[in-house]
Amino acid sequence: MSSSSILAIKRVAGHIGAEITGVDLAHPLGPTTVEEIRQALLAHKVVFFRGQNLDHAAQIAFARQFGELTHAHPHEDAPPEEFPQILTIDPRRYEERYGANYRELYRKRQYSYYSGWHTDVTAAVNPPAASILRAETVPEFGGDTQWTNLVAAYEGLSAPLRDFVDGLRAEHRFLAGYQTTDEDGKLVKRINDNLLVSVHPVVRVHPETGERALFVNPGFTDHIVGLSALESRRVLESLYEQITRPEYTVRFRWQPGSVAFWDNRATAHLAPSDLDHLDVQRTLHRVTLIGDRPVGPDGFVSEIVAGREFRAEALVVA
Repeated sequence: MSSSSILAIKRVAGHIGAEITGVDLAHPLGPTTVEEIRQALLAHKVVFFRGQNLDHAAQIAFARQFGELTHAHPHEDAPPEEFPQILTIDPRRYEERYGANYRELYRKRQYSYYSGWHTDVTAAVNPPAASILRAETVPEFGGDTQWTNLVAAYEGLSAPLRDFVDGLRAEHRFLAGYQTTDEDGKLVKRINDNLLVSVHPVVRVHPETGERALFVNPGFTDHIVGLSALESRRVLESLYEQITRPEYTVRFRWQPGSVAFWDNRATAHLAPSDLDHLDVQRTLHRVTLIGDRPVGPDGFVSEIVAGREFRAEALVVA
């Protein structure tokens, strides 16, 4: 546990995660407090706050102290009125939009976010640098979110395997590896109308810490460039197994007013799937900070295959 005159920062797992107390996020923070939170984020990859009283405007104001914000999501056309930066995560919204069969689709792949392990929007050439998620309504049990430390996962590989993956590149897209059906027509149309495909290094050098992190995830990584389909699948399966090892993870139990702030350049996270059979409400709101193009150990900079890049709270043509 470390402390300052303002904040108390308590680690919550061996490789990732810390809880920060002693701060009210609904009010403007001083430069020292902002820097302490930033350094805690870099050190622990995800930080948690409890008992915060934030609305959309306050969440946006808090996030802007750490960078510029993106639009809610590349495929979100109905964010809250006057708050285009907010992505509301509530399956009922999408069931209303896409029909009663949405819950079945939800179990396979959620519309605006992925139910398996993923790093946010890596289909974009400059994925979000960080994400901030706050809980409005959560069930009394279940619905936990997990995060994993992609730096620790990389460092846990053997030296020969690190050398091998350091030079690889992978293509990222929405619906990576997913076989669509007729039921998915509206989803597929929305994705194709704003197609995002990018090539990223398999290992990313963190722009602030210089740490190397595995930068693949089952939600968006389609294949490794230059390998056969079989080789790509085998390598990715091995890396997915590595990044989801329990020792690199932390699990967070949400309460109303909880806030999670994670470094999207060094983590992947897992949305809950234990509530699909229950009639409970779980409503959270997310904002994301604009990121830069990932750079690999060999200097390769991520490239656009299709689509646009994030800029200034919107997606604009690159």
